[in-house]
Amino acid sequence: MTETPQTQTTPPQGGDKPHSPEYRLAQDALRGLRQDLFHDAFAYRPLPRMRVDGPISRRLPGRLREYAVWAPHAVVAAIGVWVMLFADATNEAGDFGGMVTGILSLAAILLTLVRPVGAFWASFAVTPVTAVIGTTWGNWPWLPGAFATHLVVLTVVAIRTRPRTAAWMWALTAVYGILAEAVFGSGHYGTNSPTMLLSSALILLFVAVLHIRRTAEQEVTAQQTVTAHERSKRTLLEERTTIARELHDVVAHHMSVVAIQAEAAPYRVENPPPELEHAFAVIRENAVIALSELRRVLGVVRAEDYEAPEAPQPTLTDLDGLLTNVRNAGLTVEKVVTGAVRELPQGIELSAYRIVQEALSNSLRHAPGASARVEIGYVLGGLGLRIVNGPATGLVKPSPGAGHGVTGMRERVSMLNGEMTAGATDDGGYEVAVFLPVPASATEDSA
Repeated sequence: MTETPQTQTTPPQGGDKPHSPEYRLAQDALRGLRQDLFHDAFAYRPLPRMRVDGPISRRLPGRLREYAVWAPHAVVAAIGVWVMLFADATNEAGDFGGMVTGILSLAAILLTLVRPVGAFWASFAVTPVTAVIGTTWGNWPWLPGAFATHLVVLTVVAIRTRPRTAAWMWALTAVYGILAEAVFGSGHYGTNSPTMLLSSALILLFVAVLHIRRTAEQEVTAQQTVTAHERSKRTLLEERTTIARELHDVVAHHMSVVAIQAEAAPYRVENPPPELEHAFAVIRENAVIALSELRRVLGVVRAEDYEAPEAPQPTLTDLDGLLTNVRNAGLTVEKVVTGAVRELPQGIELSAYRIVQEALSNSLRHAPGASARVEIGYVLGGLGLRIVNGPATGLVKPSPGAGHGVTGMRERVSMLNGEMTAGATDDGGYEVAVFLPVPASATEDSA
């Protein structure tokens, strides 16, 4: 007979035994008690000044409004003085006992202005001290002064903290009342713990409702702010989309007409010279390129499902094609490159290309017939650009512009933390000088 080997499973050492839901609930409760009433109990938390932008406070005179910010502090101090006088008047232990209980009550109430949780513990300490100094057989365990002090302290601290802290304070007050009656209440014929617990419960419940309402109002206000921001943002996007559609429809139509007319113009002239055919071909080519660029840029905001074209963005390597196009349009352009040519980050390459493109377009519009010079300098810390053209020559009049070209170039340079200067030269031309910084890490990554 073959014996079957038995495997003994040993429970893992040091494993945490899963706790019951009741245990976890009690653990969380004790953690909350420690955090609310024991951790930094006497931390300095001054009562903030009252805001004076309400419907009533804003109508106060200027001098009175300056003092109105201290209204909460004055109210608490006035209540403290009243409780002090009340404790002194209701104490039957003589003038000394009444004075001591009144001062202790005032100190506990005033402490709520700077250390709210500490004031609760101070009120707890004042209660047995006043009971020992001026015990009357009909008030146990709270003498009239201690009763009023504890209610005021509970109210102020509950207003300054959160509802969970108020619940813990009420629970500890109930525990103290029950223990005081069970241990020291045998010789007293009257206790006021039920009155204290009922009164404090009603007050704390009212304060908790105010807290919850204020929190709800703040959440609603925050949600309304977010909704208004999203609504304005959506309205702005809708307006931009509408403008983009109108711009696309208008400009695309006219550019298409220009391209068609430029293609058909040579056939309307008998034996047109080659220069004229070449000029119309350049016009048509530029119109088609401009139309494609317009559709690509405005297509981003025209439809939500727009997909960017897969064609790569132009870089400085494509600059020769741009210069050829500009030369065909009648502008004499010279390009000079200095430094070690290297590949730069895509953003730098695209911005440099667009800056040169815009500067040469401005030369075509504002200085027809002039010559231009494009200088590109590869330096250790970045890329330098200089586009300069001479004064306008010939019979073609300059075309006025809105000035958005220079603004667009400045925006590109500012986006890359670069520097740019633009202005007229001594000979009547125009010069644009740009420096685009390139971090060493970015150069290494692109390489």
